[in-house]
Amino acid sequence: MLQYPQIDPVAISLGPFAIHWYGLMYVVGFGAAWWLGRLRANRLKLTHDDISDLIFYSAVGVVVGGRLGYVLFYGIEQFMANPLWLFKVWEGGMSFHGGLLGVLAATLWFARKHRLGFFALTDFIAPLVPIGLGAGRIGNFINHELPGRVSNLPWAMPFPHMGPEPRHPSALYEFALEGVVLFVLLWWLSAEPRRRGLISGLFLLLYGVFRFTVEFVRLPDEHIGFLAFDWVTMGMLLTTPMILVGMALITWSRQQPVENHSQPGLYLRRRERKTQ
Repeated sequence: MLQYPQIDPVAISLGPFAIHWYGLMYVVGFGAAWWLGRLRANRLKLTHDDISDLIFYSAVGVVVGGRLGYVLFYGIEQFMANPLWLFKVWEGGMSFHGGLLGVLAATLWFARKHRLGFFALTDFIAPLVPIGLGAGRIGNFINHELPGRVSNLPWAMPFPHMGPEPRHPSALYEFALEGVVLFVLLWWLSAEPRRRGLISGLFLLLYGVFRFTVEFVRLPDEHIGFLAFDWVTMGMLLTTPMILVGMALITWSRQQPVENHSQPGLYLRRRERKTQ
């Protein structure tokens, strides 16, 4: 059994203001996406300023969509009791699925503004996301969030304020799978041109499988519990459509051309001509 590391969730205190590690993890994620995006900006004929705009709009989508998604999926009762709780993002409480919808909305707007094919842009963005996911899970761990179920494995550890029983460090499992493994696979596979939609589909499928698997050892939210059969969780319910859409998108991509990095907007421009 391991001991839970004693890390203050507050990284820096400046008088009445506090900077939490959880918030800093978002800075790490967006900063990494900005840097990695600049490395491949030429694929979509985007400037470094365009990449900065893309990351900014995506960040807004993550924060707004992630928080609204958490309130809708996990915390509607808390919101009804205290509407101001919606704005306490530093306490944690962000939904990946809501954040994903927010990013997709920002991506659709950016694609239309720059006359890019939607899936050309999502294929570009998908490999940039996992570092932020992994950093967020580290933030969850420091915040004592996402406790796992009781376990006697050697690396299990008792969570603060949850009794002496050792538990799965499920946030660290998600950091390894959603962060490290997903990034390595997508960054490597996207190094060469692929069929349109393939990388996006792989992102949805792999994240969905990883998240669904970890849900078997992650403790469900106390105020929600299991949804059915003493093992089905809200995370599983929300992740299943991702897996199905990912599989469908991979199948669809097999009928698509290999993405041409020298003419990334060609698909959208052809479609526009057909509708004129």
